Amino acid sequence: MSPTPRDRDATTEHGRHGGGRRRKGPDGGGKRRRRRVLRWAAIVLAVVILGTAGAGYLYYQHLNANIKKDALNLGDEKDRAAESKANAAGQTPLNILLIGSDARDSKENQKLGGAKDTFNTAPRADVQMLLHVSADRTNMSVVSMPRDTLVNIPRCTDPGNGKVYGALTSTITNDSLGRGGPGCTVATWEKLTDIHIDHFMMIDFAGVVSMADAIGGVPVCVDANVYSKSSDGHGSGLKLKKGTTYVKGVQALQWLRTRYGFEDNTDIARAKAQHQYMNAMVRQLRENATLGSPNRLRKLAETATSALTVDDGLGTVAKLFDLSKELKKVPTKRITMTTMPWQYSTTNSGRVVPKPGDAEKLFRLVREDIALDGKDKKKSTKTAASSDPAAANDKIAVQVQNGTRSGTQLAATGRARTIARLLVGKGFTEAAADSTPVLNEKKTVVRYPSADLEGDAQRIARSLGIPLSSVKKSTAVSGVTLVVGADWRSGTTYTAPADDDGTPASAQVINGSDKKQCMHVNPDYIWK
Repeated sequence: MSPTPRDRDATTEHGRHGGGRRRKGPDGGGKRRRRRVLRWAAIVLAVVILGTAGAGYLYYQHLNANIKKDALNLGDEKDRAAESKANAAGQTPLNILLIGSDARDSKENQKLGGAKDTFNTAPRADVQMLLHVSADRTNMSVVSMPRDTLVNIPRCTDPGNGKVYGALTSTITNDSLGRGGPGCTVATWEKLTDIHIDHFMMIDFAGVVSMADAIGGVPVCVDANVYSKSSDGHGSGLKLKKGTTYVKGVQALQWLRTRYGFEDNTDIARAKAQHQYMNAMVRQLRENATLGSPNRLRKLAETATSALTVDDGLGTVAKLFDLSKELKKVPTKRITMTTMPWQYSTTNSGRVVPKPGDAEKLFRLVREDIALDGKDKKKSTKTAASSDPAAANDKIAVQVQNGTRSGTQLAATGRARTIARLLVGKGFTEAAADSTPVLNEKKTVVRYPSADLEGDAQRIARSLGIPLSSVKKSTAVSGVTLVVGADWRSGTTYTAPADDDGTPASAQVINGSDKKQCMHVNPDYIWK
């Protein structure tokens, strides 16, 4: 079977999740949506590292030569998120960003991409999934970001030619890849989530069909006969009967591209279908005895290594093999797939933004290594007092900022000034209000830049009844800084919000062991 044309649903209608930057061409706005095919591509990356440990050393040198490498983070070093903390046993979590690129830099990618006038244009990061592996390797969480999310992209420097790309605000997230490479996408994620990313893995169009063939097909389910093709040209061409079908080759490609035909015909429904595919593919790799065949493993290893671009920390088969051994420790039933909570932008039609509260909560759970399936034992949140002695109250300089603005509320007027005066009344005569605009801070926090100021920061927190768990080291501040959050919009008495470590319902959780997942077919795309 030969590859089908790029599905028209990605080229003919802007839709609620319409695509990225407009490309020149006779069909105008249609070309800007041709990149959607790669939303699913990061699936292959997780499969590679979860399923190919047995093939780790086949044709070692040859496979090493297949792997392409790029810089991990192209942002400024001072802006990097703090490294993940080790647990009591000295183990640290792993955070790996999985990226699907729409690069049309080869004849094969050009054919699959279906856009003849875009050869060698700047690639876009149309798939972005953060893979978090817990420190104790008991669970794994995957957070997808919708491709149309508006984010702030930091300043990035291309490692190849030294070109510097200035910072951008409220820009579609997949633009980040074209600003120097995958390291800029990593820097963008760290800026948004404050999660330290240890590695990235990126894949392009090529290898999609062959990956599905290499494992003998992936089981997917629909609750009715579906034909993703409409009279006006929308659809991927996927045609399946009700029930479970093992898709491979081009049919797997069609499944992963289908938007018109699933649920409400949006990219969010398409992401759900991709999560179903990813979970099924992981189970196939772990459970299918036929993968014990050396020939099949060799083919899978060849395909995987040829398709990958990674950071130097994963740049050899040996390093990928070691990583795969770590990931295979996680039981399938403890793999949780989620989508970053989002809401439609009020200023940019067709785009989305992180959902206030819910998105930050999901990012916090990942930062704090809390399992998204809710099966973790309750972890102690008590923070030890610093061994650094605090200065006298009247010698502690502290800046107070107003971080009470949220996506739904304006900043509470005068909060920085009110709390600075409160501190002065408690003897902290060096406290001062800072009028610098601050992005919304859900919880009140005290930040300090270096260990010699930790004691001072904790003294400020204690004086206001702020828990020590809200005292954070940060290179984003130059001195002790109190940010009054959305949890303290009025009054002079702080009440810490109750801890809630449950995953937001808006994250659309899917468990990796759920074999009953079945996509609902949109009635307009049912065939008899």
